Amino acid sequence: MPLLSSPTVSCSPLLFSSPSKPQGLTYRGLGIEKEKNVCSQRTILPRLISAGDGRSGSSVEYDVPFPSDYTQLLQQAKEATELAIKDNKQLMEIEFPTAGLDSVPGDGEGGIEMTGSMQLIREFCDLVISPEKYTRTRIFFPEASEVTFARKSAFGGCSLKLDYLTKPSFFEDFGFVSKVKMADRVKPEDELFIVGYPYFNVNEMLVVEELYKEAVVNTSRKLIIFNGELDRIRSGYYPPFFYPKLGALSQTLLPKMETVYYIHNFKGRNAGVLFRCYPGPWKVLRKVRNKYYSVHEQEDMPSLKQVALDILPST
Repeated sequence: MPLLSSPTVSCSPLLFSSPSKPQGLTYRGLGIEKEKNVCSQRTILPRLISAGDGRSGSSVEYDVPFPSDYTQLLQQAKEATELAIKDNKQLMEIEFPTAGLDSVPGDGEGGIEMTGSMQLIREFCDLVISPEKYTRTRIFFPEASEVTFARKSAFGGCSLKLDYLTKPSFFEDFGFVSKVKMADRVKPEDELFIVGYPYFNVNEMLVVEELYKEAVVNTSRKLIIFNGELDRIRSGYYPPFFYPKLGALSQTLLPKMETVYYIHNFKGRNAGVLFRCYPGPWKVLRKVRNKYYSVHEQEDMPSLKQVALDILPST
């Protein structure tokens, strides 16, 4: 899949105004730096860094500012995805809030958040996928009704292939759905799969794993999970005793995944953000009076518990 543009390096300082809530989604220079290096982690006092500080090969080359709006966010996600594809990453994750860039899951009604993701997926596709690749791109939504809604709204008149992960069963009212056999859905010409918000039903991520194993592994295809709330699995939200297959994904599927773009907000007294834009490091940004300051960086993803209880309170 060709990249449409080369990545740009932002020269904006790491000091940002608080982002605003998305509009139109009505449905479902000189720097002073002081660091402390501890293994792969870097605890950083609030700082500004100019783009040309001369440290060739360091993460400063990809020192991406926290987005001010969804337009900037999607552009950053586009460039991160293109770089990851160039590096031959096959399984990728994009995760950010849709009820406003300073929101957390649950701030918006579930259906509205999902519809917001649907619209943003369409805008993301318009940025990343060239028109001649539309018919080779398959977008999976959680179930068939979402596909019908997408064709009447965000994806109306679009030649992108739309598909679904699960279908209702006789016991739908009790939360049961039927898995869709991925081998029957995928076509030989498919090159890219995008899976939208597969978190409402626990079976959805299991089908995503099946899709990855049957249609991506040992091929040149790529798979992007868009707003899948995978932190639920990472954090043990689903007790392994009751959800052994889902819990196993943290050992089987998630370690193979590259998180190319990520935003998770922390509210309360120690407000802040965990932010990553591939190929840069994971950053913890401290929010002070609606401004964001980088206070911590590390190469691997920290747990949300570590950020909330250790990193943010200590900065």
